[in-house]
Amino acid sequence: MKYTKRILYTIAAAIVLCACDNDYHPYSAGLTGSHDINTRNISLLEKADIATPYKFAFITDTQGALDDTADALEIIKSRGDIDFIIHGGDITDFGLPKEFIWGRDLLESTGLPFLTVIGNHDCLGNGEDTFNYIFGPQNFSLNIGHTHFVGLNTVALEYDYSHPVPDLDFIEADATGVAELNKAEPGRITHTVVVMHSRPYDEQFNNNVAKAFNLYLTGYPGCLCINGHNHSLDISDIFDNGIIYYQCPNIKKRTFFIFTMTDDGYEYETVEF
Repeated sequence: MKYTKRILYTIAAAIVLCACDNDYHPYSAGLTGSHDINTRNISLLEKADIATPYKFAFITDTQGALDDTADALEIIKSRGDIDFIIHGGDITDFGLPKEFIWGRDLLESTGLPFLTVIGNHDCLGNGEDTFNYIFGPQNFSLNIGHTHFVGLNTVALEYDYSHPVPDLDFIEADATGVAELNKAEPGRITHTVVVMHSRPYDEQFNNNVAKAFNLYLTGYPGCLCINGHNHSLDISDIFDNGIIYYQCPNIKKRTFFIFTMTDDGYEYETVEF
């Protein structure tokens, strides 16, 4: 009997010890370092009064490709002409806290402000909780110069369509705010950059509202979109209405975008390294 109890205690102790080393819940994983990064960097970028022309880099789908990500970020940093970075989602492969921390730390090593939207891999397990804690709101917007930036959660499949993804109410209110700003200050916002992980007609997107999504985007001045997810380079006018979608390959393809925003519009380049 004593021998049996001893075995049971040993098994129970082993289970507890294994559980302690499990990335089950982000707040039990001892997250350290900076968090709520989107909110902090939005405030920083808006207060910086960045003059045109300015440049930002767009990288995406860095999931698990830490060496390639580090190489890309070193190039971005060493150029000396990039004002900030936008990450297009899937910063992780399995949604684990340590993956978010690795990605965050690599981005922070550049010393440049950065913003991140959520990808479908970032939602795996308890990844959404970790994303929300480390990076902050999944839908956000800010103004830099004459350009309005919008970051959106578009990975509807990860929510079984139980949440408003994409959040059309957010987009409507945000576009209305831009229109009111332009009414008060004519020409204040001339272009809009909409950043998302999955674009309309991807399997992750809620394609029941794809046309409505497009209609809402037409409420923004000079709209263009940037996305990742499909691990390939593609530039398309999906709805044949002048709103161009710039799709960036995953970082393992050793490719990223640089956009230059000017008073008259924008230019882009594809960087292969």
